[in-house]
Parts: sequence; structure tokens; C-alpha cells
Amino acid sequence: MVLVLYVLMENLDDVQQITTKPTPSAPLDGITLATIVTFLVDTLGWAGMARAVPIRCFSHEPSIQSSLKFLRRTPWARQRVEQLFLTTRGSP
Repeated sequence: MVLVLYVLMENLDDVQQITTKPTPSAPLDGITLATIVTFLVDTLGWAGMARAVPIRCFSHEPSIQSSLKFLRRTPWARQRVEQLFLTTRGSP
């Protein structure tokens, strides 16, 4: 969707058309953290995730629920997991 704005100049006969490009959506829009963790477990396994992002919830008695709980409370870890997801999935 392209947004078109019209800017009125001092003289009402002069109308300048400004076209703006749509903003690209974030690459993780619509993807839940549970989906990300499940995808990474299926793709890399817990051991691969622990090597890529060395956090205890991936290496000691890992589970989806404990990982989600930790990642929701720890922004730096969530950021690294989201980046791992984008890299693994092959997103630009």
C-alpha cells in the first residue's frame, strides 16, 4: 500500500504530491516466541541451541516452557534467540 500525501503551498493552485513507500514490516511480525523456540528445537536441537546461545535453560533439563519463561524475562537472551531464528530460517 502506497500512501500519497498532498501538500498545499501558499498558492492553492500549486499542489505538490509526495509519495512515500510503505514501511517494511518487521521480520518477526506475527511469529510468536513459542513458534521460534519450537522451530529452533526441531531444526538445531537443544544441544545446538545451547552452543549457539549459551544459556542454562537450553543445556540443563531443557523444555519449551522453561525456555519461554526465561526468554520473556530476559531481553538480551530473547534478542539472541530471535537473531538465531532469523539466521537459521534464512531471512535477510
